[in-house]
Amino acid sequence: MIGWTLGQYFFRRYLAITGWFLAGIFALVFIIDFTEQSSRFSGLPGYSLQLGMTMSALRVPMVLQQTIPFVALFSAMTTLISLNRKYELVVTRAAGVSAWQFLFPICVGAFLFGLSTIIALNPIAANGLAKVEEIETTLRSGESNVVSAASAPWLRQRTEEGQTIVGARAVLNSGLTLSDAVFIRIGEDGNIIERQDAARAYLRDGYWELEQVRRFKSGAKPESVKNARVLTNLRPEFVEQRLARPEATPFYELGRKIETAKAYGYSVNAFSMHYHSLVALPPLLVAMTLIAATVSMRFVRLGQSGTLILGGILAGFLLYVVSTLVKAFGSAGIVPPIVAAWLPVVIAALFGVTFLLHKEDG
Repeated sequence: MIGWTLGQYFFRRYLAITGWFLAGIFALVFIIDFTEQSSRFSGLPGYSLQLGMTMSALRVPMVLQQTIPFVALFSAMTTLISLNRKYELVVTRAAGVSAWQFLFPICVGAFLFGLSTIIALNPIAANGLAKVEEIETTLRSGESNVVSAASAPWLRQRTEEGQTIVGARAVLNSGLTLSDAVFIRIGEDGNIIERQDAARAYLRDGYWELEQVRRFKSGAKPESVKNARVLTNLRPEFVEQRLARPEATPFYELGRKIETAKAYGYSVNAFSMHYHSLVALPPLLVAMTLIAATVSMRFVRLGQSGTLILGGILAGFLLYVVSTLVKAFGSAGIVPPIVAAWLPVVIAALFGVTFLLHKEDG
């Protein structure tokens, strides 16, 4: 087994390089997001430089979380390349240490990196995304009562008041709060009886509570009321599954939401897919490390650094495309979520192990 001191050295090198990658990506995403955001919100009342910087800082962790597999890949490649260029790997291998031994501390670092993403980064990213969406909604509130096709999905409910279609510009609080909401009541003959536009709509037990309502009825003048109620038979668990974004739910809340929705017979494919993707993240980063090792350990000797590094980047990108495609199938229920989450991990691990066995053990 590799010596403790040497293993610590490789482990620290990997963590240091990973930290620099994260810091660089954070700064780059922050600058790009702040610039793009300023062009969209600078004309709205209430927007300021300090608020814009806060919004960008809250949004960056979510973007950073999505880049974690690539960070792990590039960190492992950079670590091995730097060790190779200083002939530290050459000396290590000449001393009889196999590739499996000196890759072990780097794989441990990748696994811990994945765990810290789940435990620390994911809750920060989810809560930050929810907070920034609430701030954006406040800035845009009342800008227009038109609900676009790109906004929250429309809901249809039927109560003793008749059939009502519910839409909103934005969804907050895991789907239990609607911003710039629209409630359209339809009669038995299919004609619209009433439309209510509300600045906010809160799902309560058996009804929607509307605030700052603008009411339109056929043949009558529009009227404004401070509060109104619309009966509903929709349960909070159903609304959460239909409207809440899985990415905006912290990891430690996913299991409870999935079990509750299953108990009521609701589909949980999207939430289950996100949950299993997070659980599979640490092994995925280890697989990414093995892929990095296949293209980074021997490039000095072969003299093909550029080609091999490009091959590693393409392999990582291909794995990302496959993961995204399979994840879409899992969210739609075409493939079981647990299979969709772990299939890319198994494929990447088998590829890396097979290549290393071929190169190291013949």
